[in-house]
Amino acid sequence: MQVFKPWAKQLSMLAAASVLLLAGCSEPPAAAAGQGQPAPEVAVVTLSTSTVELTTELPGRTTDFRHAEIRPQVSGILQQRLFTEGQLVSAGQLLYKIDPGSYQAALSSAQAALSSAKAVQHNARLKAERIEGLLGNNVISQQDADDAEAVLMQADAAVASAEAALLTAQINLDYTDIKAPIAGQIGRSLVTEGALLTANQAQGLATIRQLDPIYVDLTQSSNKLLKLKRQLRADKRADNVQVELLLDDGSSYAEAGSLQFSEVNVDPGTGMVTLRAVFPNNNGDLLPGMFVRARLHHGTNNQALLVPQKAVSRTPKGDATVMLVNKDNQVELRPITLGKSFGQNWLVTDGLSSGEQVIVAGLQKVRPGATVTVVSAVDGE
Repeated sequence: MQVFKPWAKQLSMLAAASVLLLAGCSEPPAAAAGQGQPAPEVAVVTLSTSTVELTTELPGRTTDFRHAEIRPQVSGILQQRLFTEGQLVSAGQLLYKIDPGSYQAALSSAQAALSSAKAVQHNARLKAERIEGLLGNNVISQQDADDAEAVLMQADAAVASAEAALLTAQINLDYTDIKAPIAGQIGRSLVTEGALLTANQAQGLATIRQLDPIYVDLTQSSNKLLKLKRQLRADKRADNVQVELLLDDGSSYAEAGSLQFSEVNVDPGTGMVTLRAVFPNNNGDLLPGMFVRARLHHGTNNQALLVPQKAVSRTPKGDATVMLVNKDNQVELRPITLGKSFGQNWLVTDGLSSGEQVIVAGLQKVRPGATVTVVSAVDGE
């Protein structure tokens, strides 16, 4: 029996070790809780409604307010160019002069023809008056009186024709002075002195553009245009829509414009409608053909919810989300719908309500469901 005593001693030692191990694992809960980490701190903003100006941005191009191509209305040799390329010209200003010699001669001939016709008319009138005086005395026949009256009528017609020819000759002579039909800035001249010009030729001599004011043609899809019109009617701005211009380099144009009209038809190929705005252009900063963006101010939203852009995250599908702190100080992930941006904020159209707390700092330290310590964004940043 003494052979088994060493084994019994080893078994008793193992039992004692097991008891000690179990005692270590069953440590009081209070001691374990004392070793936990504190709740992470996050900065939040409390949402509240505000008033924002509703705007729509549209692409567009500038186009001249008026545009006139200068063409000759009579043929002849160009004698003079009387303007400096690129200068501002006034309506009626003399630009070119065509050799007037042949037209002056035609005018003189027409004047002479009119004088001759008037002489014949005078003689025919005197004859008709004498015959009419003798008709009552039965000295001449009625046929002679009728013939004299017909000759007078022919003389009157000849005078009228000569007067029309004189007027035509005067007009053609006047057309040798080519004048500006509108006021504006004239471009380069496409002809020089000595060129042979033809009446109503296809090639213009120069182009005048009125650039102050200046038009901006904008494009808008037809369905969005209907929405815009409803907003304008609701805000009673349909007759006074202010437009802000953004230049191609990102800067804002100094002068505000106004919306003039929209096309009455939709382009069947693109589904787009053209809108036209007009802007003052006193300094000539806007030139025809420039690409711009126009911002239409068409109403206000008095119940707008704005959330800081840095609080918004995107899912792999591109959906917008924010982290909220609920009434139990726990983090909640919330999908939202965004509208336009206003400075450093997004306009929230769905998913949030006034009074909710949105996390703007400390997002990297929390996950949905975590308990957090909340501080104001103003104090926490």
